[in-house]
Amino acid sequence: MKVIGIVGLPASGKGEFSRIAAAMGIPVVVMGDVIREAVKAAGLPVTDQNMGNMANALRKEGGMAAIAERSLPAIEAQKADAVLIDGIRGDAEVWRFRDHFPEFVLVGVDAPFATRLARLSVRNRDDDVHDAADLIARDSREISWGLGRALALADHLIMNDSSMEEFEKKVRHLITAIMEEPCE
Repeated sequence: MKVIGIVGLPASGKGEFSRIAAAMGIPVVVMGDVIREAVKAAGLPVTDQNMGNMANALRKEGGMAAIAERSLPAIEAQKADAVLIDGIRGDAEVWRFRDHFPEFVLVGVDAPFATRLARLSVRNRDDDVHDAADLIARDSREISWGLGRALALADHLIMNDSSMEEFEKKVRHLITAIMEEPCE
């Protein structure tokens, strides 16, 4: 099974990448769902602060790859030629997936800060931030988990700095190319 991981800063386009992959018939496992479920199990509302605190707590308890580890059963349960993992946040997670899945490919998604901030103001998820200072703080938190190092490990990098139509073309082309890559 080919496993495609997606890494990028908040609102860079990971969710859109996942939506496009799902439309192409590729199952998507969202790592943030592990954190969301833990937040709900703790009886807390799903906010950016609670998601961040829970992610930190899970990593403190189980190591920097803890969320990747907790995602493995959902990935392995997929009965498909390929699975997409949305929401990798650190290099420890990348290494865990590379160790576990021989056909792991990492895609970095990037977008300018101003573009990401504008997207957050209209996206309307419970855990979104809405001003520049909060986005800087969230970026810093995620970078502290090794997100920058994870981006540096990407096998492919896709820029999401133009129209949705253009991004979708880029994503479809990249996914098709990845699926055609020979197995190692």
